[in-house]
Amino acid sequence: MSNAPTLAQQIAQLAQRVSVDGLSPQVREATAQRVTDALGNALGAAHLPVVDQMRAVVSGWGGNPQASVVGGPATAAPNAALLNGTMAHALDFDDTHLPSVLHPSASVVPAALAAAELSGASGPELLDAIAVGIEVTCRLGMAGYDQELGNSVFFEYGLHATSITGTIGSAVACSMLLSDSIDATMSAIGISASMGAGLLEANRTGGTVKRIHCGWAAHGGVVAAQSATAGVTGPPTILEGRFGFLQAFLRDRVDLSAISDGLGDQWAVERLFIKPYPCNHFTHSGIDAARAMKARGVDPDSIIALTLGLPTPVLRTIAEPANEKASPRSGYHAAFSGPFTVASAFYADNGLGLFHEDFTDESASDPRRLALAAKVSCEANAECDAIFPYQFPAILTATLADGSQVIEKVLANRGGPDNPLSAEDLATKFTLNAHQSINESHAQELAHTITGLVTGETTPRSVGKLLSGEPR
Repeated sequence: MSNAPTLAQQIAQLAQRVSVDGLSPQVREATAQRVTDALGNALGAAHLPVVDQMRAVVSGWGGNPQASVVGGPATAAPNAALLNGTMAHALDFDDTHLPSVLHPSASVVPAALAAAELSGASGPELLDAIAVGIEVTCRLGMAGYDQELGNSVFFEYGLHATSITGTIGSAVACSMLLSDSIDATMSAIGISASMGAGLLEANRTGGTVKRIHCGWAAHGGVVAAQSATAGVTGPPTILEGRFGFLQAFLRDRVDLSAISDGLGDQWAVERLFIKPYPCNHFTHSGIDAARAMKARGVDPDSIIALTLGLPTPVLRTIAEPANEKASPRSGYHAAFSGPFTVASAFYADNGLGLFHEDFTDESASDPRRLALAAKVSCEANAECDAIFPYQFPAILTATLADGSQVIEKVLANRGGPDNPLSAEDLATKFTLNAHQSINESHAQELAHTITGLVTGETTPRSVGKLLSGEPR
């Protein structure tokens, strides 16, 4: 039997090392930015019907008031994580890691915040735990990235990797805040690996369940860490074992080196893509291409046909079934439609281009948008395939009434390292989201309090207190 540490042991050792030594101010600052974005998204989603429905479910459970909930009373830590995680992901406005195609912060931030409030952790301790949790989430996602396929094996199997690997990442983050034991963190990994789940069919044909996936991942992470702290144990080979996590979800299509190589030397939290638009990330470059055409003076009434060239793996999410995407059944489903988002970009200029008002049921039935969406044909494009999934590119070709064509290529996502949002853009996104639930001064105080976590000037409990204030 090998004496080499298992993958869970390596992760637990990293967690303990970071707990003792701390992370650099640079990494903590990047993490605080992700916290700001995630909690802004949660504030923006606080009044959605699915959130009200989950509030009713959680209210029926009861529980000790251990952790804060956006726009509502405190509740048991796992339940707070469930509600806040649901809100952080519900608008599909959360950050993305590439090429794993994960949304790590929407699970890890709510889970860690709940655990930090429960334990009384400091601001730097919270940020360090979140950074490690995001790292674990993304590395497990990358273990399922197939270089030859050019896509995530999770997605090939119809699995929502975010809610699966995010459960484990959340468990690690919570364990760092609830226990300083390597064994407890290993067990938290082993326990949480039995909890992660999520299917992607809702992206294709409807349902609101995907909106709660990150909430359940956050809930599972808190429960796993609490269970491990109480003495429940998990198998040390839970990740790489014959009947372990990776084999169960990925079969033999797994890259173990993606988990262990350079672990602790680099941080995914510094390389996440921040969304400018509240819709599926695959649609964003098409939106940017349409906005560029509009800026060039292309009148949507003059368009006879639009061809949206995309990476092949993207088609199943935002182009198929074609009739569902051309005429989405709700505002939420419109956020997963390539044709509809392209059409909307010609008619709207809200937020940073498109905003929440563009994904209401009313907007989804707008005859102008539907008429233009019906003219959009989505097809695989070889140039886009060569870039995906390190970017989500799009090439948009418009055929006009006079027979001419206009082409716009967007090969680097707005909001990513190669095309970052400005500080003003980030502030605008947070403020507009926050204003869905709280007023201007409250939003400014919250943003300042999150920033203060970096130096320890403020605490997770002070952040939670501001989040739980009564909505206007």
